[in-house]
This record gives sequence, C-alpha cells and structure tokens, in this order.
Amino acid sequence: MIDKDELLNNKDFYKSFKNGEDLNSFFKQMHKRAVEHMLEAELDAHLDYEKHDKSKDGNYRNGYGAKKIKSSFGESEIKVPRDRNGSFEPALVPKRHNIIEGLENIIISFYAKGMSVSDIEEQIREMYNFEISASTISRITTSVSNEMISWQNRPLDDLYLIVWMDGIVFKVRENSKVINKTIYLAIGLNRDGKKEVLGMWLGKNESSSFWMSVLTDLKARGVEDILITATDNLNGFTQTIRSVFPLSQTQICVVHQIRNAVKYVVWKDKKEFVADMKLIYTSPNKQAAEAALSDFAVKWESKYAYAI
Repeated sequence: MIDKDELLNNKDFYKSFKNGEDLNSFFKQMHKRAVEHMLEAELDAHLDYEKHDKSKDGNYRNGYGAKKIKSSFGESEIKVPRDRNGSFEPALVPKRHNIIEGLENIIISFYAKGMSVSDIEEQIREMYNFEISASTISRITTSVSNEMISWQNRPLDDLYLIVWMDGIVFKVRENSKVINKTIYLAIGLNRDGKKEVLGMWLGKNESSSFWMSVLTDLKARGVEDILITATDNLNGFTQTIRSVFPLSQTQICVVHQIRNAVKYVVWKDKKEFVADMKLIYTSPNKQAAEAALSDFAVKWESKYAYAI
C-alpha cells in the first residue's frame, strides 16, 4: 500500500528522483535518436528508394558506421548508415566533422506537441541551409514527423506515484532570429521508482486551460491516477488537476514557493529571509517543519505578513 502522506513528507524521496542530470541525459538520448532518423532519411533520398525496397542502380545499404558527435548535451555515439558504393555524404553530420552546433534545441522541440508538420519542415529546411533538395527535405520531414507522432502518442502506465510539471525555455533560431520557446514537460515516477518523460508540449502561455489540455492528453493515453503532482502553484492549477485526477494531492515545488514568497521582501532582507525559510523545507519531518514555520512567522510576520 502506498502512503501519500509519507511521500509528501519525505524530502529525501524527492531529492533522489529529480535532478538536472537525469533530464539532460534524456534530452541527449532524444537528440541522438532524432539525428539517426534524419541520417536514415538522407540515405533514403541518396539511394532514391525506401528501406527494404530493391535498389534501382545496384547501390544499396551497407550497414552502419559509428561516429561520435558533440553537442551541448555532451558527447554521443551515433550510428551513421552507409551505402555499398561509399558515395553517401551525410549533410547533417559531414565526414570529418563531429560537432552539431546550435541545432539541439530545434531537434528537441520537434518532440513537443504543438509543432505542425509544416513547422517541422520549415525548421529542417533552415537547419540544412538549403544544401539539399526539396525532395530530401520532404523525406526527412516525413521520417521525423512519424517518429515524433509515435513518441507523443505512446501508451502510458495507469498509475504514477509523482508527476512533476513545469516549463523549460529554449533558445532556438527561427526565420534567421533567435527566439525563446517554452516547452512544458510532465515527468512521471512509476511504480518501479523510474522516471519517464510522459510528454512535451509547446505552449505560448502557461495557463490553467493549457495544463487542462496536457492532463487530458495524459488521461487519454492511459493514465488513470496520479498520487502526487508537483507544480509551481500557478493560479488555478490545483483545481485543474483535481478536475481530471480528483484523488491526486498537490505538492508545491519548493523553488517556486521560495520565489513566490521573496517577491514581497525588500532586497536588504532577502538573504536573511531565505536563510530562515530554509530551516522549514529542510526539516526532517512535518512536525519539525511546522515548528520552524511558527518561529519564522514570529520573526517576520509583522514586516512581511503577505509573504508568510
């Protein structure tokens, strides 16, 4: 039997399962997978026939070579498809080049719901800088789109112990300009104690209605219950969650809680205020946290009642 209150009050449990390294590793694998799909489509266009079809001119696929590439996510080893004649020259990762620079965020954004096929095609065309034909762009777009749609709509478990929901801002190049795009993620902790990125969504505004569409999507893909949701306490978010998953409890993200409180504190008091607040959220249990909050309130409530 899973005790929700025990999970809510166990700070070490949260620390064990939420960190930036895990998310970076996920993005790294996603980036590698997308690059390999794009290279496969490039070879399809080079040979002018689909995988498992017969060659028209005697040239055909000849296995894979290994290549190490570097990106902002770190170093990865990818499989590069080869042809028998050795005439295939990948455009995305040219021979004797191992750095994919500035494309990582664009490639990751392909996986987010909200990108249309035409959006993806436009981004791919700009990535390749018109160095390949329109038909090759079309093949790559189809391959990428099929991969993304399959990932976006895959079935999910019926139960997740915790689901974290928040947004990450990416800088991407679009129409020759660098712009910010926010990708919203739902990261779930399953029964086996393993994290899984349930989905990614491209959204212009983080609102209750937007998160309603995200939660509805999760439910449509098989999620029946979420024990605990960890959020930034966006106005109306908790009510939105309970309208879709009525038994779910909400745990407010500590970082967002701190930010929301210190908005009302003058600069000269912030350092001391935050240090005192730390005694609350690092308490070993709920009772100690309540005592620390009481002491905190005695010290600061007369000056910052709204923050308290």
